[in-house]
Amino acid sequence: MNDKPETSYVFAPPPVPTLPVAGSAALFPVHRIYCVGRNFAEHAIEMGHDPDREPPFFFQKNPDTLVLPGSDFPYPAETRDVHHEVEMVVALRDGGDNIPLDRALDCVFGYAVGLDMTRRDLQGEAKKAGRPWEVGKAFEHAAPCGPIHPAAEIGHPGKGAVWLKVNGAVRQTGDLDQMIWKVPEMISYLSRLFTLRAGDLIFSGTPAGVGPIVAGNVMVAHVEGVDEVTFRVR
Repeated sequence: MNDKPETSYVFAPPPVPTLPVAGSAALFPVHRIYCVGRNFAEHAIEMGHDPDREPPFFFQKNPDTLVLPGSDFPYPAETRDVHHEVEMVVALRDGGDNIPLDRALDCVFGYAVGLDMTRRDLQGEAKKAGRPWEVGKAFEHAAPCGPIHPAAEIGHPGKGAVWLKVNGAVRQTGDLDQMIWKVPEMISYLSRLFTLRAGDLIFSGTPAGVGPIVAGNVMVAHVEGVDEVTFRVR
């Protein structure tokens, strides 16, 4: 007999954000979303920054901003300049603090293809005012993402083409081996700043060529060795 009182909430808690796992009926429960800023040298240059290998920096998106595969990306409010940023997404099955570099990949469950959608005009205003970026990065539906492909099946991609097309025209191109901070390094460094958990996602940075989208556009994002996903802008 269980004598513990049932938990009573003042309202029903929201469902846990999840992503599908490729080839499985299982769902991956998402804890937090971390994003690595300016992790490709050419993208750093196009954003007006020095591409030298400085310590990485991170920002967050909320887990409930995920857009699931097969869904549309709704053009957000209060902006006239929404940009696409294609990225490989790292999904963690384990975590901790101060994770050694040689143990970092043991924490990885798998990989996906995601889009770090950005209200660039609002982000720019926040930068000029010295304010946080959430208004430009963490809005509703800001994180379209494909299914997670387990590392047990695809390995740990360290090189391969990364590109994004809009209406069939190539906008972004790069290669995973151009990342300034590689996956083990970003996991290890991030774990010094936050306690990483199973269910965390890390958007690992975008190559050069970011640019605006409008309603009606079709975005196709590709990471070689991982996946190719499509999101329509509505």
